[in-house]
Amino acid sequence: MSAMRLRSVRDVDPRGKRVLLRADLNVPLEKGRVADEGRIRAVLPTLRLLRERGARVAVLSHLGRPDGTVVEELRMGPVARRLGELLGAPVRALRDCIGDEVGQAVASLPPGEVVVLENVRFHPGEEENDPGFARALAQPFDLFVNDAFATAHRAHASTVGVAKFLPAYAGLLMEREVEVLSSVRDSPRRPYLILVGGKKAKDKLGVLTDLLPKVDGFLVGGGVAFTFLAAQGHAVGKSVLDQDLVPTLRDLLGKARELGKEIVLPEDVVVARELSPGAETRVVSAREIPAGWTGLDIGPRTRERFAEAVQRAGTVVWTGPMGAFEHAPFAAGTEAVARALVASPAFTVVGGGETGEAVERLGLAEKFGYVSTGGGATLEFLRGKAMPALEPLRA
Repeated sequence: MSAMRLRSVRDVDPRGKRVLLRADLNVPLEKGRVADEGRIRAVLPTLRLLRERGARVAVLSHLGRPDGTVVEELRMGPVARRLGELLGAPVRALRDCIGDEVGQAVASLPPGEVVVLENVRFHPGEEENDPGFARALAQPFDLFVNDAFATAHRAHASTVGVAKFLPAYAGLLMEREVEVLSSVRDSPRRPYLILVGGKKAKDKLGVLTDLLPKVDGFLVGGGVAFTFLAAQGHAVGKSVLDQDLVPTLRDLLGKARELGKEIVLPEDVVVARELSPGAETRVVSAREIPAGWTGLDIGPRTRERFAEAVQRAGTVVWTGPMGAFEHAPFAAGTEAVARALVASPAFTVVGGGETGEAVERLGLAEKFGYVSTGGGATLEFLRGKAMPALEPLRA
């Protein structure tokens, strides 16, 4: 698969132009404040380039899942405030993303200044990729810059539709994501391992199936592991289980053996009767989880085994926490794996989403080879799936 070449924001003169910048500012909010600013920081290089070159910039993003209606708790005001603090310049949040107010605000912006448009998912036309809504988004602008890699696998009005009405360019983050992930997809250093976690096997089935022929092995933790263990005939207690997938994963394990690819499952797990910060915990064999108990983290022997595997690897992509890391009793597996990856000589890629949040919390993000903003988009790209929002940006 040939590397994708994109038209770059570096190659356009935006001086005095009205630029619509699609970013991914879908960040967690707590009590009206940004709780994790990693995605805001990721777009700063593109924003600074546009400001230095005298563009008038309106930043557009979604936030949460308002499902086409206005949800007061999902307005972009807190995001705009934090963006302004990071830029060291005032950034006003507008009350909509289309209409006369937007046109007037953008027209009156001095060169180098920034506004943030309202949550684009307040409009049902966004996720429907409605051409009329896309035209309304584009109407006040001269150029479109897409820096939202995390949404590149979705054909929405603000990622695909708007590019039919404006000259479209890739932002610096978009360029970097495509460059790094293309090298992993097309020419990884071997052995190439995928470290899979997260809550449910069904969420990772496509990754496991599509990447099995391309990788040298999988290390499987998190809730995903329990459906695999059930497929091997083991008792998993009350652990999360995609019962319908048991036959599918049994077949996948068989195919892995045929191909000589190892799927490493937990040897031991941390269990509790309930998911709570003060829960009583035990470490038990992953093959004999007691009835009434739930597996909520990988155990110490599994942590060691995973650490040994990544130490021998050439490339490791990590997608999904090893347990319910937001609760202290079940955070040790995720932290141990993160520290093992940092210590590994492999090129390490964190696949965004919850995994990105975890390494940010641990203060380790800067020590990985690359931390993608992508989540689902990262995995779709590595699987070789279509990325609709990249097509209008092709050089």
